[in-house]
Amino acid sequence: MNVIEKTITLADGRVITLETGKLAKQADGAVMVKMGNTMLLATVVSAQDAGPDVDFMPLSVDYKEKFASVGRFPGGFTRREGKSSDYEILVSRLVDRALRPLFPDDYHAETFVQVTLYSADEESMPDALAGLAASAAIAVSDVPFHGPISEVRVARINGEFVINPTASALKNADLDIMVGATYENIMMVEGEMNEVSEKEMLDAIKFAHAAIKEQCLVQKELAAAVGKEKRTYCHEVNDEELRKDIWDKCYQKAYDVARQCNANKHLRGELLDGVRAEYLASLSEEEQETKKNLVARYYHDVEKEAMRRMILDEGVRLDGRTTEQIRPIWCEVGYLPGPHGSSIFTRGETQSLSTVTLGTKLDEKLIDEATIQGKERFLLHYNFPPFSTGEAKASRGVGRREIGHGNLAFRALKPMIPQDFPYTIRVVSDILESNGSSSMATVCAGTLALMDAGVPMKKPVTGIAMGLITDKGCAKYAVLSDILGDEDHLGDMDFKVTGTRDGITATQMDIKVDGLSYEIMEQALEQAKRGRMHIMDIITETMPAPREDLKPHAPRIVTVTIDKDQIGALIGPGGKIIQDIQEKSGATINIEEVGNKGIVDVAATNKESIDLALARIRAIVAKPEVGEVYDGVVKSIMPFGAFVEILPGKDGLLHVSEIDYKRIEKVEDVLKEGDRIQVKLLEVDPKTGKLRLSHKALLPKPEGWTERPERSRGERPERGERRERPMRHDRGERREHGESRPEKPEDDNQESAD
Repeated sequence: MNVIEKTITLADGRVITLETGKLAKQADGAVMVKMGNTMLLATVVSAQDAGPDVDFMPLSVDYKEKFASVGRFPGGFTRREGKSSDYEILVSRLVDRALRPLFPDDYHAETFVQVTLYSADEESMPDALAGLAASAAIAVSDVPFHGPISEVRVARINGEFVINPTASALKNADLDIMVGATYENIMMVEGEMNEVSEKEMLDAIKFAHAAIKEQCLVQKELAAAVGKEKRTYCHEVNDEELRKDIWDKCYQKAYDVARQCNANKHLRGELLDGVRAEYLASLSEEEQETKKNLVARYYHDVEKEAMRRMILDEGVRLDGRTTEQIRPIWCEVGYLPGPHGSSIFTRGETQSLSTVTLGTKLDEKLIDEATIQGKERFLLHYNFPPFSTGEAKASRGVGRREIGHGNLAFRALKPMIPQDFPYTIRVVSDILESNGSSSMATVCAGTLALMDAGVPMKKPVTGIAMGLITDKGCAKYAVLSDILGDEDHLGDMDFKVTGTRDGITATQMDIKVDGLSYEIMEQALEQAKRGRMHIMDIITETMPAPREDLKPHAPRIVTVTIDKDQIGALIGPGGKIIQDIQEKSGATINIEEVGNKGIVDVAATNKESIDLALARIRAIVAKPEVGEVYDGVVKSIMPFGAFVEILPGKDGLLHVSEIDYKRIEKVEDVLKEGDRIQVKLLEVDPKTGKLRLSHKALLPKPEGWTERPERSRGERPERGERRERPMRHDRGERREHGESRPEKPEDDNQESAD
């Protein structure tokens, strides 16, 4: 067994180890990455040949976390790992987006990359190591790849940038982004920020790239030590004469169609498809059948180049806009009466219908991942039905794209939700039309819907998608604002930026070209800022500020703070009391223990239910105060007085002497169980907490009444040493009250009482 190890030392002394040659040796490449107690196994397997008529890169990247990695059982009936969670899908996408552009354009074999977390600790975050592990596995394999790459997390903590911070340190970060890059170029950026400037974000990317370069060099050393040569392949059969003929006959026609600047993407697509169909029709029937796939591939290249040259040479885009021009926008709020908030945001041919639903803590999302557990009170779901692009097919659930786009919008909006807002919030964005930047439309529509619902957002958030068209070597380039779907497909960059007027809150960037300079990125960011401000003006014109109050049918939540020791009394045995309050009031009550306090949320759609529930709660948790007068209920009668309930669960003694000024022989003569009586709280025993009540204190004093002086409760004098008292034998029957003492017998042998 030839085990090879290489190490990477981070600035704070932590060590990352790359190990190959021990595990999964039948895969084309396998590497175990270790940091602390966190261990990820990455494998790659690629088919030897491409499938028939496959002219793209069929790459699949999967990230999986084993619950055993942290010594936990999976949830569910079967107690085993099931389908990928949203978190696992998001990590898979991070790795996929950095790897995919670096496979050769003519490599079409099915390729599977699997990254599995087998061990984890609380501090070493595995998502920051997944890209490194995947790239290292490809580096030691024979799969052709223009890498290696690596991905790192860069966070700003207390004003300092940190690479791959610990989970505890990350909680204090105001910038958290993942950066993927080769030694030469940035490939992918994604993350969230607390309103940082464009310069600060660029500085973070540069800081991350410096660390990535070192990790790429270590991977090259590992690959050299393994010494496996890259495979030879032939996945394309080309016809250069046909390629030249298509370029000669179709390029100008495609350029002319693009130059029409048709804003309708379907009409533009039909015209471009017509150019290809016309050329195909010029071939013989036999050639049409045998060469249709080659014609489609070569014509796609012609179409792409025609559109790119038009933008680069003339500064004119497919829909006639300039490079910085934003498509026409119209907005509307309150369109749907049923949801607690709603909005429509339409930009060109992209449209989002978004809704907001407000709920209680009972509606929080429970997070139960292998490495992450907790609750989430802000949810955002993004839906992309086929009809939004005019496709005639059924919706088959939520795909990876929907999860990724929804997460970007979630990150953009979440920092602007107040921490003390007591509601659980769900934003749903349904894309009704799509022609580019639907995730950014979700951010804008989500902002409007939240404000329409009366959510007191700190600041409104908008977003824009930027594109890039370059020629070879980036000698000439054009940065495009608010890109179309075709511009995304044909371009070299998809750069999404969201933020407030004061800074960036989230970003996602995918670069498809080598050699993108920081100068171009800086220009793109500044141009994006101008675009965001333009959209912000339209948003704030439509909805200047959040509504001052919630919609009439939205739940109201009132929060009450109680002492920790009162939680049990409020819940009652087996939840009996709190269930009774909810049943009789119609309100929903949630209790959460925070420190030494209990946080009680009372929610209902009407004020009457809330008031009724609050009255019951306050009565239960109220503390008796000396001197206060209470409407009490007699709970039990004793020879010496009555026990009166002045508050729920709190009884006090009303002594017979405190019932009235006149002498009462029997308590039963004046009181019975269930009677209501006003009493004054005279005293709370500091040691026992027992309550002393008086009804007499509320009555007028009779004429000539004089108060009996209270017996002093001072310290008793010392009585000296107490003598041992002999046990009494045969004390006889106890005398009835008033019976005379029997005469003492004359017995010399009687024991002395002393």
